[in-house]
Amino acid sequence: MVLAAMIGVASLAGVHAPEAQARTYVGVDVRVAPPPPRYERVRVRPGYVWAPGHWRWDGRRYYWIGGSYVPARRGYVYVAPRWNAYGPAWRFNEGHWRRR
Repeated sequence: MVLAAMIGVASLAGVHAPEAQARTYVGVDVRVAPPPPRYERVRVRPGYVWAPGHWRWDGRRYYWIGGSYVPARRGYVYVAPRWNAYGPAWRFNEGHWRRR
């Protein structure tokens, strides 16, 4: 009887476990330089900021993600996504908002 109760409690422990609070970041160093950015025609759109397109690495090759308009945030400036040289490799930095 005690063994059955212990098994029942152990099986419920996973069901009632709280969500993990840890936040992970996985950075990837790419040894192949990204191609130059593609030209994208941008028109002024009041209330929006242009988030330019960028190259993404899928583990084998680069593929293009087209730019898009994002709603402007008062008091912030949009920092475009970009690839930065890091030693012999390249690292991608996501686009983000920065307080002015």
